[in-house]
Amino acid sequence: MGRYHIRVATGAWPFSGSFNRVQLWLVGERGEAELELQLRPTRGQVEEFEQDIPQDLGPLQFVKLRKHHSLVDDAWFCDRITVQGPGALEEAAFPCYRWVQGEGLLTLSEGTARLSGNNTLDVFQKHREKELEERQKIYCWATWKEGLPMTIAADTIDDLPSNMRFHEQKRLYYEWTVIEGIMEMVLKYVYTLPSPWKRLEDFDQIFWGQKTALAEKVHQRWQEDELFGYQFLNGTNPMLLRRSPSLPSRLVLPSGMEELQAQLEKELQNGSLFEADFILLYGILGNVIQGEKQYLAVPLVMLKMEPSGKLLPMVIQIQPPSPSCPTPPLFLPSDPPLAWLLAKMWVRSSDSQLHELQYHLLSTHLLGEVIAVATMRCLPGLHPVFKLLIPHTRYTLDINTRARNELISEGGLFDKGWSTGGGGHIQVLRRAMAKLTYRSLCPPDDLADRGLLGIPSALYAHDALRLWEIIARYVEGIVHIFYHGDDIMRGDPELQAWCQEITEVGLCQAQDRGFPVSFQSRAQLCHFLTMCIFTCSAQHAAVNTGQFDWYAWVPNAPSSMRMPPPTTKEDITIDTVMGSLPNVWQTSLQMLATWLVSRSSLDMVPLGHHKEEYFSGPESKAVLRQFQADLDNLEKEIVARNEQLDLPYEYLKPSLIESSVTI
Repeated sequence: MGRYHIRVATGAWPFSGSFNRVQLWLVGERGEAELELQLRPTRGQVEEFEQDIPQDLGPLQFVKLRKHHSLVDDAWFCDRITVQGPGALEEAAFPCYRWVQGEGLLTLSEGTARLSGNNTLDVFQKHREKELEERQKIYCWATWKEGLPMTIAADTIDDLPSNMRFHEQKRLYYEWTVIEGIMEMVLKYVYTLPSPWKRLEDFDQIFWGQKTALAEKVHQRWQEDELFGYQFLNGTNPMLLRRSPSLPSRLVLPSGMEELQAQLEKELQNGSLFEADFILLYGILGNVIQGEKQYLAVPLVMLKMEPSGKLLPMVIQIQPPSPSCPTPPLFLPSDPPLAWLLAKMWVRSSDSQLHELQYHLLSTHLLGEVIAVATMRCLPGLHPVFKLLIPHTRYTLDINTRARNELISEGGLFDKGWSTGGGGHIQVLRRAMAKLTYRSLCPPDDLADRGLLGIPSALYAHDALRLWEIIARYVEGIVHIFYHGDDIMRGDPELQAWCQEITEVGLCQAQDRGFPVSFQSRAQLCHFLTMCIFTCSAQHAAVNTGQFDWYAWVPNAPSSMRMPPPTTKEDITIDTVMGSLPNVWQTSLQMLATWLVSRSSLDMVPLGHHKEEYFSGPESKAVLRQFQADLDNLEKEIVARNEQLDLPYEYLKPSLIESSVTI
C-alpha cells in the first residue's frame, strides 16, 4: 500500500470553479487506480488530498478526470494537478490550463516534455496521436480573404474553441472599455454641436478625457520637423524607414532645384540620406464615408540624419509621377508654412494606413494567428515546442475574430473612419502579403536590410535587437535540452509538419519569400522560434502600444483626408488644411479606436512571466529563470536610458510587452 498526496489547482478566473463533481484516476507504469475522492472545485483554490492505494502504480504517467453533472454542465477551468507518490523525490506535475466541459474522460499527461517516438506500444505516443487527431477536428483552417493568411474557421467568437476565448474577466473588461470609449466619443461629438473645424486649435475641443503624457507632447510639438522625422525611427510605425542606396527613380527634380539635388547627393555619399516610400498605396481608391469622398496619396519622403541623431525631412513628393503630371510638385521645409505642414499631414496619413494594415494587422495579428492554429494542429501538449510557444498564443484567436467582425469587416470601424476602408484595406493587405518576407520579421535581418544598424537615435532598433538576443538565448536553451543534435531535430515528424503547415498552408505557399518548409539544423529552428515569439510579443508591442500616443492628436496622423492631395503650393490656405483633415465624427472615432486597441488589460501577462507551468524538470525551469533575469536587466537599462531622454521610448520595455497578441 502506498500513500499519494494530490493537489488540484483551479483557475482564478471568474466562473472557473464548478459545482459539478469531478472524479480522478491515477495511471502509472504498473497500474491504474480510481480515487475515492470527488471534488467540487473552487475558484482560485488548491485542494489537497491524501489517498491510500493498495497496489504499486510505479512512476506516474497520466491523470484521468471526468466531470459529472446532473442538470447543468458547469464548466471547470483546471490549472494543474500534482501528485507526490510514495518514495518519489519530486512531485509529478500534470499541466492542464483549459476548460473541462461535458462528461467525457480527459487524460492529462505528466508534464515532462517528450519528443515523438516510433514505438507503437509507447503509451505517450498513443496519447499524442489521439490528442492531435482530436485537435485537428476542432482547429480548422479557413480562408477569410483570398491572397491573405489562413485563419481559424470561426465566424464569431462563439464558434471558437472555449480554450481560445477571453476568460470572463478579460471579456468583461474589454466590453466595458468599449462602452466607456463610445460614451466619451459621443460626449465629444455632442460637445462640438458639431461645428466644422475652422482652425487647428478647434481640435482642442475634443482633446480631453483619456490622455497620455506622450500624447500631450505630440499635441504640443507635432508641427516640428524634428518630431516628424523622429516618428519614422521611434514612433508607432518604425518599420518603413530605410537608408537610401541611391536617389529614388520616382523623385523627379525639375530645373531650378539643382541646390536640392546637390544636398541630396551629398547626404547620399555620407550615408546619411534616408527615405520612406508609400508606393504600396499606389492605385488604391479612397473610401466614401457618410457620402463624402475620401482621398489617398502615395508620398515619398527624403530625410537626412544629422550628427546629433536628429532625422529631418528634406523634401516630400506627395504623389508619384504620372502621364498627366510627369513632374509632380516637391514640398520643401522652406515652402510657405501651411503648404509644408499639409505635405507632412499627407505623409502621416499615409503612414497610418500602412502601419495599421501592413505592419500591425498583417505582420503581427494575422501571422500570430497562423502560428497559433498550426501549433494546435501539429504539436501535442507533450512536445517541447508546444510548451515553449503556448503562452504566446493566448487570446490571439479571440481578438482576431473580433477584429474581423468589428474592425475590418464590411461596415466596421475601418469602413467608418479610414481612407483605405471600403475595400481598399483588403487590397493593401493583399499587396503587403505578397511582399511579406521571412527576413522582414527578424530584426537582425530587417534592420540590416534597411540600413538602420548602429544608429544611436534609433531606439526601436536598439531595443528590438536586444530583445531578439534575449529571446534567442531562451529558445536555444530550451531547444538544446531536448534536441541533442541536428539529426534528432530533423527526424522529428511533428516539428517538421508544424513548419510545413505554417509556410505552405497558413501562409499560402510562402517558401518563395524565405519561409522554411522544413528545419535542417537546430540553429535554423532556433531562429524560426525566436521569430515566432518576437512577433507575438515584442513586435506587436512596438506597433500597437503607442497608437494612442501618436494618433490621439488627430492632425499628427489623420486616419483619412477629405480633399485631394495638393498639386500646387501657392493656393494652400488654412481652409485647405482644415477641409482636408477628418471631420468631428471621424476625429472622435479615431481617438476611440486607437485608445481601445492600445490600452493594456487588467490581466496583462508580461513577456516571460506567464504563470502557467507547462515544463517539468529543473533544466527547463532554470532556462526560464535566466530568461526572466535577462528581461529584468534590459528593463533596468531602458529605464536608465529613458531618464535621460526628452521623449522616452518605452514600447519595448519588457514589463510593458504582453506575451501574446491579445488586443
